[in-house]
Amino acid sequence: MLNLINPDTLPPPASNYSHVVEVPEGSRLAFLSGQVGIDTDGNCPDDFAGQCNQVFHNLQAALAAVGMELSDLVRLNAYLTDAGDVGGFRDIRDKWLGDHAAASTLVMVPALAAPNWCVEIEAVAGRAK
Repeated sequence: MLNLINPDTLPPPASNYSHVVEVPEGSRLAFLSGQVGIDTDGNCPDDFAGQCNQVFHNLQAALAAVGMELSDLVRLNAYLTDAGDVGGFRDIRDKWLGDHAAASTLVMVPALAAPNWCVEIEAVAGRAK
């Protein structure tokens, strides 16, 4: 089981994430490449919410391929191209992750690898053997 920690020596998290996530000794780790809002048929929604939901679906599918779930996420690094989408990102992240508060970084970038992509998330997951 992951140990989610927000020590009193740090300010409270600004949203649903943990400052520290400790992975128990002997756990399996999975490193997920950045996922974008493309489905298995190569389709990409035009809107941020559609892309962001597809990204979390893709993360869920990648984790399932190694016998893990979204609740095994240790860390998320999210990249958005529009600061106006931060609130929507947090709402969608919280819908997919529920109370699970992985360590998280959110970065605004001028562009992603394709001009129509507006969100990309890479992740690390861990699960006890």
